[in-house]
Amino acid sequence: MADAGIIPQAGNAREYDVSGWRSEHPVRDAECCIQCLFCWVYCPDSSVIIKDEKVVAFDPVHCKGCGICAQVCPKQCITMEPGGEMPQE
Repeated sequence: MADAGIIPQAGNAREYDVSGWRSEHPVRDAECCIQCLFCWVYCPDSSVIIKDEKVVAFDPVHCKGCGICAQVCPKQCITMEPGGEMPQE
């Protein structure tokens, strides 16, 4: 048992598959996306996959389905869809 709330061996969510936590998953309309990268900046789990400075997908293993990416998208190109399974982009 840790004393006073101290975590003796802190971990990182990158070490775990948290995909089972989702009740919703993000879906991005690539045609609509202006590549502002707000979703990448605000994602608390680093689940927005960037390639050549462009959003290409969401990480299906680490995305918890919180919906922050959809909330911060200025063009509303990201929607949260029911279900935990994420389709391939």
